[in-house]
Amino acid sequence: MSASIFDQKPNQVSISPLLKNLAYPAPNAPVTASEIAAAFALIFEDRLSPIQTAALLTLLHSTGKDREAAVIAQCSQRMREAASQVDRTALKKAIKARGKGEGKYNGGVCDIVGTGGDSHSTFNISTTASIVSSPLLMMAKHGNRAQTSFSGSADVLNAIEPIAPKISAVSADNLPQVYEQTNYAFLFAPNFHQAMMYADPVRRGLGLRTIFNLMGPLANPIDWAIEARVVGVAYQSLGPTFAEALRQNGCKKGMVVCGEEDLDEISCAGKTNCWRLSEYPNPAFDASRADDDDSEEDEENPRTLVNVETFQLQPSDFGLPTHPLTAVFGRKMPKDNAAKLMSILRNELPRDDPILTFVLLNVAALLVTSGVCESETSNMGPGDDGQVITERGPGGGRWKEGVRRARWAIESGSSLKCLEEFIEVTNKLE
Repeated sequence: MSASIFDQKPNQVSISPLLKNLAYPAPNAPVTASEIAAAFALIFEDRLSPIQTAALLTLLHSTGKDREAAVIAQCSQRMREAASQVDRTALKKAIKARGKGEGKYNGGVCDIVGTGGDSHSTFNISTTASIVSSPLLMMAKHGNRAQTSFSGSADVLNAIEPIAPKISAVSADNLPQVYEQTNYAFLFAPNFHQAMMYADPVRRGLGLRTIFNLMGPLANPIDWAIEARVVGVAYQSLGPTFAEALRQNGCKKGMVVCGEEDLDEISCAGKTNCWRLSEYPNPAFDASRADDDDSEEDEENPRTLVNVETFQLQPSDFGLPTHPLTAVFGRKMPKDNAAKLMSILRNELPRDDPILTFVLLNVAALLVTSGVCESETSNMGPGDDGQVITERGPGGGRWKEGVRRARWAIESGSSLKCLEEFIEVTNKLE
Protein backbone atom coordinates (compact mmCIF):
# COMPACT_ATOMS: atom_id res chain seq x y z
CA MET A 1 0.00 0.00 0.00
CA SER A 2 1.29 3.42 -0.88
CA ALA A 3 2.20 5.61 2.08
CA SER A 4 0.92 8.67 0.24
CA ILE A 5 -2.51 8.42 1.87
CA PHE A 6 -0.84 9.33 5.15
CA ASP A 7 0.87 12.41 3.76
CA GLN A 8 -0.27 15.89 4.78
CA LYS A 9 -1.27 18.31 2.03
CA PRO A 10 0.51 21.67 2.14
CA ASN A 11 -2.45 23.41 3.82
CA GLN A 12 -3.17 20.63 6.29
CA VAL A 13 -2.00 20.27 9.86
CA SER A 14 -1.43 17.26 12.06
CA ILE A 15 -3.40 16.52 15.22
CA SER A 16 -1.27 13.51 16.14
CA PRO A 17 -0.73 14.75 19.73
CA LEU A 18 -4.51 15.01 20.25
CA LEU A 19 -5.08 11.56 18.75
CA LYS A 20 -2.40 10.11 20.99
CA ASN A 21 -3.93 11.70 24.07
CA LEU A 22 -7.33 10.29 23.13
CA ALA A 23 -5.92 6.80 22.55
CA TYR A 24 -3.71 6.81 25.66
CA PRO A 25 -5.35 9.27 28.08
CA ALA A 26 -3.20 10.81 30.77
CA PRO A 27 -5.08 11.17 34.10
CA ASN A 28 -3.40 14.49 34.85
CA ALA A 29 -3.96 15.99 31.38
CA PRO A 30 -7.40 14.99 30.02
CA VAL A 31 -8.41 16.00 26.51
CA THR A 32 -10.72 19.01 26.66
CA ALA A 33 -13.85 19.75 24.65
CA SER A 34 -12.24 22.90 23.25
CA GLU A 35 -9.29 20.87 21.89
CA ILE A 36 -11.67 18.49 20.15
CA ALA A 37 -13.75 21.37 18.78
CA ALA A 38 -10.60 23.02 17.41
CA ALA A 39 -9.87 19.81 15.49
CA PHE A 40 -13.39 19.90 14.03
CA ALA A 41 -12.80 23.46 12.87
CA LEU A 42 -9.86 22.08 10.87
CA ILE A 43 -12.14 19.49 9.23
CA PHE A 44 -14.53 22.22 8.08
CA GLU A 45 -11.58 24.19 6.64
CA ASP A 46 -10.25 21.11 4.76
CA ARG A 47 -7.08 21.29 6.83
CA LEU A 48 -7.25 17.80 8.30
CA SER A 49 -6.33 14.69 6.33
CA PRO A 50 -8.97 11.97 5.79
CA ILE A 51 -6.90 9.47 7.76
CA GLN A 52 -6.71 11.75 10.79
CA THR A 53 -10.38 12.68 10.45
CA ALA A 54 -11.27 8.98 10.51
CA ALA A 55 -9.00 8.40 13.51
CA LEU A 56 -10.54 11.32 15.40
CA LEU A 57 -14.13 10.18 14.78
CA THR A 58 -13.31 6.59 15.70
CA LEU A 59 -11.47 7.52 18.89
CA LEU A 60 -14.25 9.84 20.00
CA HIS A 61 -16.71 7.01 19.50
CA SER A 62 -14.63 4.33 21.23
CA THR A 63 -13.79 6.51 24.23
CA GLY A 64 -17.32 7.87 24.62
CA LYS A 65 -16.09 11.46 24.33
CA ASP A 66 -18.59 12.00 21.51
CA ARG A 67 -21.38 11.58 24.06
CA GLU A 68 -20.18 14.31 26.41
CA ALA A 69 -22.34 17.44 26.53
CA ALA A 70 -19.47 19.92 26.26
CA VAL A 71 -17.97 18.10 23.26
CA ILE A 72 -21.31 17.95 21.41
CA ALA A 73 -22.04 21.61 22.23
CA GLN A 74 -18.67 23.00 21.18
CA CYS A 75 -18.31 20.87 18.04
CA SER A 76 -21.81 21.82 16.87
CA GLN A 77 -20.91 25.46 17.48
CA ARG A 78 -17.89 25.10 15.18
CA MET A 79 -20.15 23.49 12.59
CA ARG A 80 -22.57 26.42 12.74
CA GLU A 81 -19.70 28.88 12.48
CA ALA A 82 -18.53 27.14 9.29
CA ALA A 83 -22.03 27.24 7.75
CA SER A 84 -23.23 29.79 5.21
CA GLN A 85 -24.26 32.82 7.24
CA VAL A 86 -27.67 34.46 6.94
CA ASP A 87 -27.93 38.26 7.09
CA ARG A 88 -29.06 38.64 10.70
CA THR A 89 -30.54 42.09 10.30
CA ALA A 90 -32.66 41.07 7.30
CA LEU A 91 -33.80 37.84 8.93
CA LYS A 92 -34.72 39.53 12.20
CA LYS A 93 -36.74 42.09 10.24
CA ALA A 94 -38.64 39.39 8.33
CA ILE A 95 -39.36 37.36 11.46
CA LYS A 96 -40.50 40.41 13.42
CA ALA A 97 -42.85 41.47 10.62
CA ARG A 98 -44.46 38.05 10.34
CA GLY A 99 -44.10 36.38 13.73
CA LYS A 100 -47.17 36.56 15.95
CA GLY A 101 -46.44 36.36 19.65
CA GLU A 102 -49.03 34.81 21.94
CA GLY A 103 -48.95 33.68 25.55
CA LYS A 104 -45.28 33.28 26.41
CA TYR A 105 -44.29 32.79 22.77
CA ASN A 106 -42.54 35.88 21.40
CA GLY A 107 -42.91 35.16 17.68
CA GLY A 108 -39.41 33.72 17.10
CA VAL A 109 -38.48 30.73 14.94
CA CYS A 110 -38.83 27.18 16.26
CA ASP A 111 -37.51 23.76 15.26
CA ILE A 112 -38.41 20.13 15.96
CA VAL A 113 -35.81 17.51 15.13
CA GLY A 114 -34.49 14.09 16.16
CA THR A 115 -31.10 12.44 16.23
CA GLY A 116 -32.35 9.44 14.28
CA GLY A 117 -30.80 6.05 14.81
CA ASP A 118 -33.59 4.64 17.01
CA SER A 119 -34.15 1.67 14.64
CA HIS A 120 -37.93 2.01 14.84
CA SER A 121 -38.39 3.40 11.31
CA THR A 122 -41.52 5.33 12.20
CA PHE A 123 -43.31 7.83 9.97
CA ASN A 124 -41.71 11.27 9.30
CA ILE A 125 -43.09 12.75 12.51
CA SER A 126 -40.86 15.78 13.07
CA THR A 127 -41.19 16.91 9.44
CA THR A 128 -44.98 16.64 9.54
CA ALA A 129 -45.12 18.24 12.98
CA SER A 130 -43.06 21.19 11.78
CA ILE A 131 -45.56 21.89 8.99
CA VAL A 132 -48.62 21.41 11.20
CA SER A 133 -47.15 23.86 13.75
CA SER A 134 -46.43 26.59 11.20
CA PRO A 135 -49.74 28.53 11.36
CA LEU A 136 -49.03 29.16 15.05
CA LEU A 137 -45.22 29.30 15.12
CA MET A 138 -42.50 30.55 12.78
CA MET A 139 -40.79 27.31 11.76
CA ALA A 140 -37.18 26.75 10.67
CA LYS A 141 -37.04 23.01 10.06
CA HIS A 142 -33.43 21.90 9.61
CA GLY A 143 -33.08 18.55 7.87
CA ASN A 144 -31.41 16.31 5.33
CA ARG A 145 -31.89 13.22 3.23
CA ALA A 146 -32.27 9.86 4.95
CA GLN A 147 -29.25 8.82 6.99
CA THR A 148 -30.66 6.05 9.20
CA SER A 149 -34.15 5.52 7.73
CA PHE A 150 -35.91 4.86 4.44
CA SER A 151 -37.36 8.34 4.14
CA GLY A 152 -35.60 11.43 5.50
CA SER A 153 -37.18 14.85 5.88
CA ALA A 154 -35.78 16.11 2.57
CA ASP A 155 -36.82 12.90 0.80
CA VAL A 156 -40.46 13.15 1.86
CA LEU A 157 -40.72 16.85 0.95
CA ASN A 158 -39.19 16.21 -2.47
CA ALA A 159 -41.82 13.48 -3.06
CA ILE A 160 -44.86 15.72 -2.51
CA GLU A 161 -47.23 15.74 -5.49
CA PRO A 162 -48.26 17.33 -7.76
CA ILE A 163 -45.71 20.08 -7.05
CA ALA A 164 -42.97 19.67 -4.45
CA PRO A 165 -41.23 22.53 -2.66
CA LYS A 166 -37.89 23.37 -4.24
CA ILE A 167 -35.89 22.89 -1.06
CA SER A 168 -32.57 23.00 -2.90
CA ALA A 169 -33.29 26.62 -3.84
CA VAL A 170 -33.49 27.90 -0.24
CA SER A 171 -30.17 29.42 0.75
CA ALA A 172 -28.57 31.75 3.28
CA ASP A 173 -28.97 34.58 0.77
CA ASN A 174 -32.72 34.25 0.22
CA LEU A 175 -34.00 32.88 3.53
CA PRO A 176 -35.28 36.31 4.70
CA GLN A 177 -37.18 36.56 1.40
CA VAL A 178 -38.82 33.19 2.08
CA TYR A 179 -40.01 34.33 5.52
CA GLU A 180 -41.55 37.45 4.01
CA GLN A 181 -44.13 35.16 2.36
CA THR A 182 -44.63 32.20 4.68
CA ASN A 183 -44.22 31.04 8.29
CA TYR A 184 -42.51 27.83 7.15
CA ALA A 185 -39.00 27.23 5.86
CA PHE A 186 -37.06 24.02 5.37
CA LEU A 187 -33.31 24.52 5.72
CA PHE A 188 -31.77 21.75 3.60
CA ALA A 189 -28.51 20.93 5.38
CA PRO A 190 -26.23 20.58 2.30
CA ASN A 191 -27.24 24.10 1.16
CA PHE A 192 -25.99 25.62 4.41
CA HIS A 193 -23.24 23.23 5.52
CA GLN A 194 -21.06 22.99 2.41
CA ALA A 195 -18.00 22.38 4.60
CA MET A 196 -19.43 18.96 5.47
CA MET A 197 -18.18 17.81 2.05
CA TYR A 198 -14.78 17.34 3.64
CA ALA A 199 -16.14 14.93 6.27
CA ASP A 200 -18.80 13.06 4.32
CA PRO A 201 -16.48 10.63 2.43
CA VAL A 202 -14.89 9.61 5.72
CA ARG A 203 -18.28 9.16 7.41
CA ARG A 204 -19.48 6.93 4.59
CA GLY A 205 -16.24 4.96 4.63
CA LEU A 206 -16.35 4.33 8.37
CA GLY A 207 -19.85 2.92 8.22
CA LEU A 208 -20.63 3.70 11.86
CA ARG A 209 -22.57 6.40 13.65
CA THR A 210 -20.29 9.22 14.69
CA ILE A 211 -20.59 12.46 16.62
CA PHE A 212 -21.88 14.10 13.43
CA ASN A 213 -25.15 12.22 13.93
CA LEU A 214 -25.49 13.94 17.31
CA MET A 215 -24.34 17.35 16.09
CA GLY A 216 -27.01 17.54 13.40
CA PRO A 217 -29.93 18.48 15.71
CA LEU A 218 -27.80 21.30 17.16
CA ALA A 219 -26.47 22.54 13.83
CA ASN A 220 -29.44 24.61 12.63
CA PRO A 221 -27.71 27.42 10.68
CA ILE A 222 -29.96 30.06 12.28
CA ASP A 223 -29.60 28.58 15.76
CA TRP A 224 -29.07 32.11 17.11
CA ALA A 225 -32.65 33.01 16.07
CA ILE A 226 -34.38 29.94 17.52
CA GLU A 227 -36.75 30.75 20.36
CA ALA A 228 -37.93 27.22 21.16
CA ARG A 229 -37.22 23.67 20.04
CA VAL A 230 -38.01 20.03 20.70
CA VAL A 231 -35.16 17.55 20.19
CA GLY A 232 -35.71 13.80 20.15
CA VAL A 233 -32.86 11.48 21.15
CA ALA A 234 -32.52 7.81 20.31
CA TYR A 235 -31.62 6.45 23.74
CA GLN A 236 -32.24 7.44 27.33
CA SER A 237 -28.70 8.28 28.44
CA LEU A 238 -28.56 10.99 25.77
CA GLY A 239 -31.45 12.89 27.36
CA PRO A 240 -29.60 14.74 30.11
CA THR A 241 -26.53 15.01 27.86
CA PHE A 242 -28.48 16.81 25.14
CA ALA A 243 -30.30 19.01 27.62
CA GLU A 244 -26.94 20.15 28.98
CA ALA A 245 -25.51 20.61 25.46
CA LEU A 246 -28.49 22.80 24.59
CA ARG A 247 -28.02 24.80 27.77
CA GLN A 248 -24.34 25.33 27.01
CA ASN A 249 -25.27 26.49 23.50
CA GLY A 250 -27.54 29.17 24.96
CA CYS A 251 -30.94 27.49 24.62
CA LYS A 252 -33.42 28.97 27.11
CA LYS A 253 -36.63 27.32 25.94
CA GLY A 254 -36.51 23.72 24.79
CA MET A 255 -37.36 20.11 25.50
CA VAL A 256 -35.43 16.90 24.91
CA VAL A 257 -37.58 13.78 24.57
CA CYS A 258 -37.02 10.04 24.37
CA GLY A 259 -39.79 7.45 24.25
CA GLU A 260 -39.34 4.56 26.67
CA GLU A 261 -38.81 2.29 23.65
CA ASP A 262 -35.68 4.38 22.89
CA LEU A 263 -37.64 6.42 20.38
CA ASP A 264 -36.53 9.89 19.29
CA GLU A 265 -40.07 11.34 19.44
CA ILE A 266 -42.94 11.66 21.91
CA SER A 267 -44.20 8.06 21.93
CA CYS A 268 -47.74 7.16 20.97
CA ALA A 269 -47.29 3.73 22.57
CA GLY A 270 -46.56 4.65 26.18
CA LYS A 271 -44.33 6.81 28.32
CA THR A 272 -41.82 9.38 27.12
CA ASN A 273 -39.01 10.77 29.26
CA CYS A 274 -38.63 14.54 28.98
CA TRP A 275 -35.94 17.05 29.95
CA ARG A 276 -37.40 20.56 29.69
CA LEU A 277 -35.27 23.72 29.67
CA SER A 278 -36.85 26.92 30.95
CA GLU A 279 -35.55 30.36 31.84
CA TYR A 280 -35.89 32.08 35.21
CA PRO A 281 -34.50 35.34 36.68
CA ASN A 282 -31.03 35.16 38.19
CA PRO A 283 -31.41 36.31 41.81
CA ALA A 284 -27.73 37.32 41.86
CA PHE A 285 -28.00 39.59 38.82
CA ASP A 286 -27.08 43.20 39.61
CA ALA A 287 -29.43 45.30 37.48
CA SER A 288 -27.70 48.52 38.51
CA ARG A 289 -24.54 47.44 36.66
CA ALA A 290 -26.37 46.91 33.36
CA ASP A 291 -26.16 49.99 31.12
CA ASP A 292 -29.24 49.19 29.03
CA ASP A 293 -31.17 46.31 27.51
CA ASP A 294 -28.73 46.10 24.58
CA SER A 295 -25.61 45.81 26.74
CA GLU A 296 -23.58 42.62 26.44
CA GLU A 297 -24.57 39.91 28.88
CA ASP A 298 -22.20 39.17 31.74
CA GLU A 299 -21.37 35.49 31.25
CA GLU A 300 -20.50 35.04 34.92
CA ASN A 301 -23.58 36.86 36.18
CA PRO A 302 -26.32 36.74 33.50
CA ARG A 303 -29.79 38.24 33.83
CA THR A 304 -31.40 34.82 33.67
CA LEU A 305 -30.51 31.21 34.36
CA VAL A 306 -31.82 28.01 32.76
CA ASN A 307 -33.41 25.19 34.71
CA VAL A 308 -33.75 21.60 33.46
CA GLU A 309 -36.81 19.76 34.75
CA THR A 310 -37.29 16.02 34.23
CA PHE A 311 -40.69 14.34 33.95
CA GLN A 312 -42.64 11.75 31.96
CA LEU A 313 -45.46 12.18 29.46
CA GLN A 314 -47.90 9.66 28.03
CA PRO A 315 -50.71 9.99 25.47
CA SER A 316 -53.40 10.27 28.16
CA ASP A 317 -51.76 13.51 29.35
CA PHE A 318 -52.67 14.92 25.93
CA GLY A 319 -56.18 13.44 26.03
CA LEU A 320 -55.20 10.97 23.29
CA PRO A 321 -55.29 7.16 23.05
CA THR A 322 -52.24 4.93 22.86
CA HIS A 323 -51.27 3.06 19.70
CA PRO A 324 -48.52 0.44 19.26
CA LEU A 325 -45.48 1.53 17.28
CA THR A 326 -46.34 -1.12 14.70
CA ALA A 327 -49.35 1.06 13.81
CA VAL A 328 -47.08 3.98 12.88
CA PHE A 329 -44.51 1.98 10.98
CA GLY A 330 -42.86 4.22 8.40
CA ARG A 331 -40.51 1.91 6.56
CA LYS A 332 -41.93 2.97 3.22
CA MET A 333 -40.68 4.87 0.23
CA PRO A 334 -40.70 8.69 0.38
CA LYS A 335 -43.66 8.92 -2.03
CA ASP A 336 -45.79 6.80 0.34
CA ASN A 337 -44.91 8.94 3.35
CA ALA A 338 -45.47 12.11 1.32
CA ALA A 339 -48.96 10.90 0.40
CA LYS A 340 -49.71 10.24 4.08
CA LEU A 341 -48.35 13.67 5.04
CA MET A 342 -50.66 15.34 2.54
CA SER A 343 -53.63 13.27 3.76
CA ILE A 344 -52.98 14.63 7.25
CA LEU A 345 -52.74 18.21 6.04
CA ARG A 346 -55.92 17.82 3.96
CA ASN A 347 -57.73 16.53 7.06
CA GLU A 348 -58.61 13.27 5.33
CA LEU A 349 -57.81 10.91 8.22
CA PRO A 350 -60.15 9.81 11.02
CA ARG A 351 -59.59 11.75 14.26
CA ASP A 352 -58.29 8.60 15.99
CA ASP A 353 -55.91 7.55 13.21
CA PRO A 354 -52.67 6.25 14.83
CA ILE A 355 -50.28 8.34 12.71
CA LEU A 356 -52.41 11.44 13.19
CA THR A 357 -52.34 10.83 16.95
CA PHE A 358 -48.56 10.42 16.79
CA VAL A 359 -48.24 13.73 14.93
CA LEU A 360 -50.59 15.57 17.30
CA LEU A 361 -48.55 14.47 20.33
CA ASN A 362 -45.39 15.94 18.91
CA VAL A 363 -46.98 19.13 17.60
CA ALA A 364 -48.55 19.69 21.02
CA ALA A 365 -45.18 19.21 22.71
CA LEU A 366 -43.63 21.92 20.53
CA LEU A 367 -46.57 24.29 21.04
CA VAL A 368 -46.36 23.88 24.82
CA THR A 369 -42.58 24.33 24.76
CA SER A 370 -42.90 27.53 22.72
CA GLY A 371 -45.20 29.07 25.33
CA VAL A 372 -48.09 29.73 22.93
CA CYS A 373 -50.35 27.49 25.02
CA GLU A 374 -49.94 29.82 28.00
CA SER A 375 -52.33 32.32 26.42
CA GLU A 376 -55.54 32.80 28.40
CA THR A 377 -57.44 33.68 25.23
CA SER A 378 -57.70 32.06 21.82
CA ASN A 379 -58.40 33.72 18.51
CA MET A 380 -56.61 31.55 15.98
CA GLY A 381 -59.12 32.18 13.21
CA PRO A 382 -62.16 30.54 11.61
CA GLY A 383 -62.99 27.23 13.27
CA ASP A 384 -61.48 28.18 16.63
CA ASP A 385 -64.08 27.87 19.39
CA GLY A 386 -61.96 30.07 21.64
CA GLN A 387 -62.22 27.65 24.56
CA VAL A 388 -58.73 27.48 26.03
CA ILE A 389 -58.01 24.26 27.94
CA THR A 390 -56.24 25.42 31.08
CA GLU A 391 -55.71 21.95 32.59
CA ARG A 392 -52.06 21.29 33.39
CA GLY A 393 -50.25 17.98 33.28
CA PRO A 394 -46.73 16.73 33.99
CA GLY A 395 -44.15 19.50 34.05
CA GLY A 396 -46.96 22.04 34.37
CA GLY A 397 -47.66 21.93 30.64
CA ARG A 398 -51.03 22.51 29.01
CA TRP A 399 -50.64 19.43 26.82
CA LYS A 400 -54.35 19.12 25.97
CA GLU A 401 -54.42 22.76 24.88
CA GLY A 402 -51.49 21.91 22.59
CA VAL A 403 -53.58 19.17 20.96
CA ARG A 404 -56.58 21.52 20.61
CA ARG A 405 -54.44 24.04 18.76
CA ALA A 406 -52.78 21.34 16.65
CA ARG A 407 -56.18 19.98 15.57
CA TRP A 408 -57.31 23.48 14.64
CA ALA A 409 -54.19 24.01 12.50
CA ILE A 410 -55.05 20.87 10.49
CA GLU A 411 -58.85 21.05 10.42
CA SER A 412 -58.93 24.74 9.46
CA GLY A 413 -56.63 24.11 6.51
CA SER A 414 -54.08 26.57 7.92
CA SER A 415 -51.19 24.08 7.97
CA LEU A 416 -51.83 23.09 4.37
CA LYS A 417 -51.90 26.77 3.39
CA CYS A 418 -48.49 27.37 5.00
CA LEU A 419 -46.99 24.46 3.06
CA GLU A 420 -48.56 25.71 -0.17
CA GLU A 421 -47.05 29.15 0.45
CA PHE A 422 -43.64 27.53 0.96
CA ILE A 423 -44.04 25.51 -2.23
CA GLU A 424 -44.99 28.64 -4.16
CA VAL A 425 -42.17 30.86 -2.92
CA THR A 426 -39.45 28.20 -3.35
CA ASN A 427 -40.52 27.38 -6.90
CA LYS A 428 -40.06 31.05 -7.78
CA LEU A 429 -36.51 31.18 -6.42
CA GLU A 430 -33.64 31.11 -8.87
